[in-house]
Amino acid sequence: MNIQIYMLKRTFDVQKAERFFKERRVPYHLVDLSRHRLGARELELFSSRDGMDSLLDRSSPKVKEHPAAYCGDEKLLKDYFMQDPSLMRLPIIRNDRQFTIGADEKTWAAWIKQSL
Repeated sequence: MNIQIYMLKRTFDVQKAERFFKERRVPYHLVDLSRHRLGARELELFSSRDGMDSLLDRSSPKVKEHPAAYCGDEKLLKDYFMQDPSLMRLPIIRNDRQFTIGADEKTWAAWIKQSL
């Protein structure tokens, strides 16, 4: 297993993910998006399931004021996310080519079960 937790700040969901993997002694790597920007391929992977629009955090006040909230163009959204990752719903927990957005302990447990 190769767990990566993409985050900007230590929110409740980030802490929940860290605690989940620590309790099960699964090594993980924190990727702080304020220091390390997302690459184009990573964004394409994260949007492959439901599209770029699914990554947009529509509940955030910052997003509501940003043009991204009213944009339907996938390429333009991708550019917005690469410039400002705070527009995305975070944390994103990645296991190789699989990922979850937010806290999803059932999926994480299934990943651990598959790796045994």
